[in-house]
Amino acid sequence: MTWLAFLQIPALILALWLFTAWMSQAFPTLQDKRICLLIAHPDDEAMFFAPTLRWLTRPELGNQVLVLCLSSGDADGLGHIRKAELQHSARLLGITSPEHVVIVEDAQLPDSMTAPWSAKLISSILTRYFAPTVASTPPTAAPRASVDAIITFDPRGVSGHPNHRSLYAGASLFLRSVMHRHAGWECPVRLYTLTSVPVWRKYSSVVDAAMTVVTCLWRAKERGAFPTPLLIVSGPGGYRRAQRAMTDAHRSQMRWFRWGWIGVSRYMVVNDLKRERVV
Repeated sequence: MTWLAFLQIPALILALWLFTAWMSQAFPTLQDKRICLLIAHPDDEAMFFAPTLRWLTRPELGNQVLVLCLSSGDADGLGHIRKAELQHSARLLGITSPEHVVIVEDAQLPDSMTAPWSAKLISSILTRYFAPTVASTPPTAAPRASVDAIITFDPRGVSGHPNHRSLYAGASLFLRSVMHRHAGWECPVRLYTLTSVPVWRKYSSVVDAAMTVVTCLWRAKERGAFPTPLLIVSGPGGYRRAQRAMTDAHRSQMRWFRWGWIGVSRYMVVNDLKRERVV
């Protein structure tokens, strides 16, 4: 009897996971949007945003998704390898065109655990790609951009990595620069951020799916063209594809601790995104 009860535990977890994956599909999502996934290093898209990338690139949603990576991840001199790995990973996660994966290499944006990046520089890069004419747009005209939504890390950066945290600051500054001199108009770009969670939840894998669904149900919700929160829970197939994006594509990064990450990190299964109000 004891063994039978013990075997029921994983069956119960599996059933709860499958139920929450099905339930998450009822949450509103982004459709027919131009979306930029803004990351700091090759492998961020797989380790943190795989559920989001797989979900939003589904053809029936009609989104155009671009991955913009602000470094080649050259801390160990492997930048040339990691750029190719990012392309491979992006294809596994739903990006169909190599032109939709852009890697910026700038000496002022080093892959470093100790060096925060300049928010002003990040904002200028985003302006160059998505709003090059914003400075010359008269205040009486609506500001324009070639992207509808930016998805990136929240202020805590999930892992606390200074490069991750800098992306939030840079993206927020970009939105403010787009709206400079355009008071009274609606910002043409929305910013969505990936929710950082406590350590015990970060490493609870599929068990955290149910808790995330519950917390999202209790959050204040907005629907419309840019709903919030966005919730994506991958099923077993999506989870396996996220793992393959690491093991098959990012082979240069598969050290012992990353095997642990792809096995127990909730971010390989669950993404909950919040639309930020940038002022």
